[in-house]
Amino acid sequence: MTDHDFRMLSLAVQRWYRFYKVAPDDLASDTLCSAAIDFFKGGYRTADDIANMLIETYVGLWWVRTNAPTSASIH
Repeated sequence: MTDHDFRMLSLAVQRWYRFYKVAPDDLASDTLCSAAIDFFKGGYRTADDIANMLIETYVGLWWVRTNAPTSASIH
């Protein structure tokens, strides 16, 4: 991944925060950034596409916190 890719992923995560009108926090950011990278690896290549996937997958701050990956998660 290039610097441009990381900036684009950051923009996608910022759009999620703006869409749900919540302030950034560390736990949510960890979850959203990890998901954004997974979407990128899955073939999504624009900030719009990744932001849309984040918005559809993580519906609000509560959803991010309750579905955050943990060491006990089974995938």
